[in-house]
Amino acid sequence: MKTSYLPRILISLILLLLVSVSPIAAKPKLPPNVELLSGVKFGSGGGRALLMEILRPRKRSAEALPALVWVHGGGWRGGDRFGGLTKLLPFTQAGYFCASIEYRLSQEAVFPAQIQDCKCAIRFLRAQSIKYNLDPQKIGAWGGSAGGHLVALLGTSGDVKALEGSGGWPDASSRVQAVCDWFGPADLRGLARASPDAVLPVTQLLGGAVAERPELAAQASPVCYVTPDDPPFLIMHGDRDQLVPVSQSILLDEALRKAGVDAKLIIIPGAGHGFGGAEQIQAVREFFDRVLRGYIR
Repeated sequence: MKTSYLPRILISLILLLLVSVSPIAAKPKLPPNVELLSGVKFGSGGGRALLMEILRPRKRSAEALPALVWVHGGGWRGGDRFGGLTKLLPFTQAGYFCASIEYRLSQEAVFPAQIQDCKCAIRFLRAQSIKYNLDPQKIGAWGGSAGGHLVALLGTSGDVKALEGSGGWPDASSRVQAVCDWFGPADLRGLARASPDAVLPVTQLLGGAVAERPELAAQASPVCYVTPDDPPFLIMHGDRDQLVPVSQSILLDEALRKAGVDAKLIIIPGAGHGFGGAEQIQAVREFFDRVLRGYIR
């Protein structure tokens, strides 16, 4: 009987290794005016180091730069910190300090480990703002799918001590000043009911079914923390998304607007779970430029 579990254990270990390996080929070719700092330790989680990739202009600016943090997707069980570099590169060239972070995946730790790691990354950047020449009052967060969920949670749970964790930099704030949420879950309780394909990732994230852990599902839902002091939000979602229904973003947008938060929802006709064309990137650029740099177009 004991040996019957061996194949399952081996498969689980192989899958964990596969999602943990850094795909070096995903690193973009950098122009001469951009510098990459790879594998920067920003804290610890579960007894191991947490790392980020940093893209910044090679020439030091006379003024501190606005910062943009990418949080990857992958159902909370896949993806890595390298996946956002291509998206961030144009923003670095436009004068942003950019970071793409990792967080513990659900095979390694259940919620709230993921948001604790993301908050630790924000605290690190704020605590090290002088070293990196970034403006600690102008930090934006951007992510897609599971990453969209986590950046939305960064935006709505800025004052929730239970989600801070102990990964490092406890004296710094984990608040962000702008959030761009691409098709992220907003209410895990409703998502599990509306999308059969989302049941397994949500169950793995919570360490059990939503029905078995309703309080944790609520704790993991950005919509449950909305308050008037939340930062501006740009939410983008395809109307044909079968994995995370667009109703999730509509729910979050309505809650933010009801609270008086500066929020905008862009529904993309015909788009499924994933997009990123020039028009969508331009909308993101205009949003962060407006909120973090005061540019009015």
